Amino acid sequence: MTVFSALTSHYRRHPLQLFALAVMILLATMLWTGVHHLTSQARASLDQSEAAVAERRQVVRADGQPVSVTDFAYLRREGLCVMPWLEVSGPDTGRVVGIDPLAAACFGTDTDAEAPWQGELNGQPFVDISEATGRAGGQASLSLLIDRSESAEPMPAGYRTAPFSVGPDTGELGESFLLNLDALGVLVLLITALLVRSVYLLGLAQRRDSLALLRRFGVPPRRIRRLLVLELSLLALVCILPGVWLGRLLAAMLGDGFGRALEGLFDAPLYAGQGGGWLMPVGIMLAVVLAACLMDFLGPTLRGLLPREKSRRWWPPALMGAGLGLSMLVESLPALFLGVALVFVAVGLWLPGLIGGFAEARAGRTRDPLARWRYLELSVLVRRLALPLVALQFAMAMVLAVQALVTTFESTFDRWLAQRLAADFYIEVPPQADIDPAGAWLAERIPDAGGQWHRVIRGTATLAGGTEGSDTQVDVLAIAPVGPLVTDWRLLEATGDAWPKLAAGNGLMVNEQLARRQALDIGESLTVRLAGQTVELPILAIYPDYGRPAGELLLGAAILPTEFSPTFRSLSVSPGAMSIDGVTSQLRGIWQQGQLTVRDNRSVKALATAIFDQTFLLTRAMTLLTLVLAATALLLMGWVFFSTRAGYFRLLVVWGMSRGQAARQLTRLSVALTGLVALLALPLGVWLTWVLVHRINPLAFGWSLPMAVYPGFWLELGVLSLAIGLSIAWLMRRQLLHGNPAPAHANASIGGER
Repeated sequence: MTVFSALTSHYRRHPLQLFALAVMILLATMLWTGVHHLTSQARASLDQSEAAVAERRQVVRADGQPVSVTDFAYLRREGLCVMPWLEVSGPDTGRVVGIDPLAAACFGTDTDAEAPWQGELNGQPFVDISEATGRAGGQASLSLLIDRSESAEPMPAGYRTAPFSVGPDTGELGESFLLNLDALGVLVLLITALLVRSVYLLGLAQRRDSLALLRRFGVPPRRIRRLLVLELSLLALVCILPGVWLGRLLAAMLGDGFGRALEGLFDAPLYAGQGGGWLMPVGIMLAVVLAACLMDFLGPTLRGLLPREKSRRWWPPALMGAGLGLSMLVESLPALFLGVALVFVAVGLWLPGLIGGFAEARAGRTRDPLARWRYLELSVLVRRLALPLVALQFAMAMVLAVQALVTTFESTFDRWLAQRLAADFYIEVPPQADIDPAGAWLAERIPDAGGQWHRVIRGTATLAGGTEGSDTQVDVLAIAPVGPLVTDWRLLEATGDAWPKLAAGNGLMVNEQLARRQALDIGESLTVRLAGQTVELPILAIYPDYGRPAGELLLGAAILPTEFSPTFRSLSVSPGAMSIDGVTSQLRGIWQQGQLTVRDNRSVKALATAIFDQTFLLTRAMTLLTLVLAATALLLMGWVFFSTRAGYFRLLVVWGMSRGQAARQLTRLSVALTGLVALLALPLGVWLTWVLVHRINPLAFGWSLPMAVYPGFWLELGVLSLAIGLSIAWLMRRQLLHGNPAPAHANASIGGER
């Protein structure tokens, strides 16, 4: 206890340092726990959205009319196990699902099977059906779910079963979004390690005299190390436990907006009750803090396991070649991740030695004594700062890549929304209405008013054969006329006259998901069965359909046979000088309908843009915060290692320089060092961006993003590095103003290289 008290006396003399270390552990734990908690909730919600309705069937009317309470009562009296599922959505409340627990009690009668309607229906967005009915002022949709054991039995006359799902499957987009958040979480852990290590190394540098004194008094070094581990473990636990609690509180505060964004993007509500445990975040943060602060204790052991220096010279180029080859050629995600890891290891092993060698070579060629000193001092600092320098380079490279990925995400989806909502208004065609008279009227009146229009017919078709050796069902999107509302679409690949040929019915287009899955390319013929008829058409273009896993064909409506049964029909109209009220009034008269469903695409686009902005707010905030953390880590690291050599820097004054001249030399040295970090991060960050958008995303999710770099962000990093270098120089100047040249033991511990 006396030795432990002697160790902890350092923090009694430097309480602000203890406070800084505790606050950094607390804030880093809160930040990572919050992100991890939200990501875990989102992933569980996406899985549970599918699990809640996995392999479910619903009862529908044979005449195509929507089911009602009367149908539910009739089916129950017939002895069928059906449950009402009432979805109500509104601009203020989001989506709410009303269920009847009494009706659900008959589900899952097999005692060996897991009860299917227990955990899934616990908490928001599920409420009692009476409460959902009270909110039915918005859009409401009633479905009647049937138990699996009865779905294969004959239905009463006038009814049939059909598949039931919560919404469109957007798993690839959701998983890509969550992978982005996971990458940010890893980045937070890395920056956390750097920050905590910075402050801890500062304390060790200040404690080296007291530790040496303990060794002189007979305390074995091994016991001192054990006590340091115990000290750090206790401090970490004291800070991590409230940090985890604050992180969960932060996740709860962000959960409402994040949940609405998740539901708006992926049609998957953020479920209640996805709390998760405390053990994993506490264990991970404790391991990160201990590894970051105590890795120096393992230095001799790790160096003993490595081959000798001469045999290690060929490692970096070999690892770099293998990593680049894997990252560019393989078609397997694990192998691709291995390639990325090999490149990072090669950079970490190679660059510090190259930079040190370059600085020493420059020192040998210059005749200016001060310039020679700066180059040699830079070489020393690079060797001494090898680990933190490489770690900070990795952190900045990841910040560059994540920032580019998030910005590209936003700009890409903005363009995609703009092209998919190019028309001002969307009008749903009633199920039994004849679309041809309406189309003839629009073709006559809309162009004269300076407007544009087309009709959209959705349905399904079958692709014969394919790479998987079996027929594939795909969605069909048929458009007529093919005009400016679609010809401005961005195409990934296309023939020179793709749109005119599509309008003439001389080909089709496929979405990126289908092209990747079936290994399709432009120019090759595709055999498609439409309503029993087989047509063979060339592929004119491949268009992006981000995150939508379903295969889709884009056709001219003239190709569709008369027997084709559409699942949905709509009109996209930009009325020009005409009013939309006049258009809908005329269409109601043509179709003899009292009411039409009309959607203002401009308001939909504004809502979707707001959802995307809200969704990426978290990633933008995380990117900004990681930049601030990286800057702080670099500032503290630089100050720590510059401080270990303060005795040598004071010798500049002893040798005849004024304090101002010595401070200017330190400024040039510190700015060179911090600028070097940002400069080395650029190529690695650009390469990592390319890997994310052109390799990992297509292999993992089936679609790619355009490669984009943002030099303005590079400039921001350069300015940030300059500011950090100037800050280190300012701190060192204050240190030079106080104290005498270093005593004889200045060469102790780290920083003693002359």
